Amino acid sequence: MSTVKERYQSRIKPRLQKPLPKGVVPSFFTLMNLFCGFMAIVMISEGKLVHGAWLIVFAGVFDGLDGFMARLTSSSGQFGAELDSLSDVVSFGVAPGLLLYKYGLFALPQPVGILLAGLPAMCGAIRLARFNVGTQVETSTVHFQGMPIPIQAGMVVSFYLFFRDVPDWFLWLENGLIQVLIPMVILLSFLMVSSVPFEKLPRIVRGEPVDKPRVYWFAALFLMWVIFHENGLIVAMVIYISRGLYTGFRQFWTEFMSDEAQHPTA
Repeated sequence: MSTVKERYQSRIKPRLQKPLPKGVVPSFFTLMNLFCGFMAIVMISEGKLVHGAWLIVFAGVFDGLDGFMARLTSSSGQFGAELDSLSDVVSFGVAPGLLLYKYGLFALPQPVGILLAGLPAMCGAIRLARFNVGTQVETSTVHFQGMPIPIQAGMVVSFYLFFRDVPDWFLWLENGLIQVLIPMVILLSFLMVSSVPFEKLPRIVRGEPVDKPRVYWFAALFLMWVIFHENGLIVAMVIYISRGLYTGFRQFWTEFMSDEAQHPTA
């Protein structure tokens, strides 16, 4: 009769010695993204808006790391993509929406304020669902179709962090801060579900050529944020969004002029 130790060595020990699946590492960073989003909601609901805003930023850092680790370990898959999207809805949709509501949208007549605060989450969910479906046929490695939901969250967070201590900026407006928040929320939500092209973060993969101008461009934005913190963050977000709007307008104008040349009016 075999002893307990022998049964352990023959059955359980080999299982413990098996290497972890490759997808565990990127999934860990994805879950940390989700946890930061959850903690941001808790902090914001308790009135600690600054803590919640920075937790959204940390969620963005983990969101970038999970993609990098997935490429590094060659473990990209449908499971990771779905988990990432579910986490992004919480961290970059629900949490920024609650931040906007607590920051100023609560002052609007209800349910208008709640509906506006819910736009980032709803439009973000549409954006992520379209992205997940589009990756099956997506051919562009340079641009996203529509603004990524983390950029929307980054703009909301940077706006709050930059203007939270300078309310006098909006005293010249009839309705103060609300008059700025409403169009900003609507514009950011629209850009997520639009077809405006926004640049993708350069993918650094072993054995593949690197697009150096884009690498330098994003490195400069990241360095600006590191040096100037929230001041640099809002400048980086405005530059990135403005660049996307410019690219979209240029693309629209080129197509419009091309159609005019092919079908001139009488």
